[in-house]
Amino acid sequence: MRIDLHTHSTASDGTDAPAELVRNAAAAGLDVVALTDHDTSRGYAEAIGALPSGLTLVTGAEMSCRIDGVSMHMLAYLFDPEEPALLAERELVRDDRVPRARAMVGRLQELGVPVTWEQVARIAGEGSVGRPHVATALVELGVVPTVNDAFTVEWLADGGRAHVAKHETDPFEAIRLVKAAGGVTVFAHPGASKRGHTVPEAAIAEMAAAGLDGIEVEHMDHDAETRLRLRGLAKELGLLATGSSDYHGSRKSVQLGEYTTDPEVYGEITRRATGAFPVPGTGGA
Repeated sequence: MRIDLHTHSTASDGTDAPAELVRNAAAAGLDVVALTDHDTSRGYAEAIGALPSGLTLVTGAEMSCRIDGVSMHMLAYLFDPEEPALLAERELVRDDRVPRARAMVGRLQELGVPVTWEQVARIAGEGSVGRPHVATALVELGVVPTVNDAFTVEWLADGGRAHVAKHETDPFEAIRLVKAAGGVTVFAHPGASKRGHTVPEAAIAEMAAAGLDGIEVEHMDHDAETRLRLRGLAKELGLLATGSSDYHGSRKSVQLGEYTTDPEVYGEITRRATGAFPVPGTGGA
């Protein structure tokens, strides 16, 4: 089995519509794909409606969190999307995205960049607006060559000249909320140091004690040494070790299925979940 547990669609900051994403996942030879848009479940219905035979969809979300001043992302899988407390928290984070993106546009204008809110809104479309959309605007304007080049202290990285903080959930609260909604939690790309400061291992141990299920080990932002270290940490803390592409369509160079999760780990995730269940494809439109 080939299992990719971290992808994004146009419901947040990917470039593939949910239906297109699942069709592309099947074409890439995946057996299982998780749709984990940022703080939203809006892409579920379209993805399920288009799900090809032979492909299973895991519903999820990537929650924006912060601990001790460090931003981090928490992957939540197979939770009940209508559970009121978790839904309210995701909406709170999502609703803060527009004023935050507007503020980043303002800072960029102060730095002499001719970006406009209308440009960023056009790029975001119906998705939850975020830094990748602002970064794409910088690429369109020729300010930076790629989206990744916008995520530096020169521009949009945490602490960068145009960075603006947003509401982010305490990770311990995220774990509690997801668990209460029947879901499973995995700390996304915990060793991605080029994105900014990373969460110390002592804090990851505290999260594990609070019910964190796993950490994402195989990821494009982790080099071989980091993967080895994280795999050892997962074993030490009794955490599941997952792998995934963090696919964003054409916004990033990584391809669907470039990094994958072991089938036994996937099986354990599905065994732990009670809020929702994987959806097998029946040959959608």
